[in-house]
Amino acid sequence: MIARLEGVLIERDPPHVVVDCNGVGYDVICSTYTLAGLPSDGERVTLRIFTHATENKLALFGFIDRQERTLFDLLITVKNVGPTTAIAILSGSSPRDIASLIAAEDVAGLTRIKGVGKKTAELLVVELHEKCAELGLAWDASGGLRPVASSSPLSGRGRSKRHPMLEEVSMALVSMGWRPAEAEQAIAELPVPTGATTEQLLRQALRSMPR
Repeated sequence: MIARLEGVLIERDPPHVVVDCNGVGYDVICSTYTLAGLPSDGERVTLRIFTHATENKLALFGFIDRQERTLFDLLITVKNVGPTTAIAILSGSSPRDIASLIAAEDVAGLTRIKGVGKKTAELLVVELHEKCAELGLAWDASGGLRPVASSSPLSGRGRSKRHPMLEEVSMALVSMGWRPAEAEQAIAELPVPTGATTEQLLRQALRSMPR
């Protein structure tokens, strides 16, 4: 299986691009998100690749960064969401924004993505909202991976006694695009019952966030 391609971008016909690797041209299907991040024709490019093999066809799907590939891998686990549909979903916005919609169980927001009907949106929410909430804990505001040891941007004087998991929830909300003040309001009275996990608290907080 091809997992990665590095070569020269020689042609594009959205959603397809052709990457020349030592004289061999590979046809790769990409989302609008990846297409927007590609260099000019004639320049070198590196794409993460998902190889989809069927009885009659071999298709390559390419991703500009690890975050998009991670979300793609989640999307194709959902019933009736194949690679082509997943690429269409990823074309609707950035991986972080799409993951945020799913984590927030925002069916209406998901249906605004071209090609996503209500049934598909509901399936995405039911099957992936917990996993996407976990992604929110791992991604920083730019869509990259947040260092494990990083401190909360909202931490400060007078907050040291707050439960540590609430700090994690606060950071996750900010990383998913909400303003610090909104994150603070969401966790201000959020109870932390015995045995609660950060993911459970994040889901509770997301339900109170402005849509």
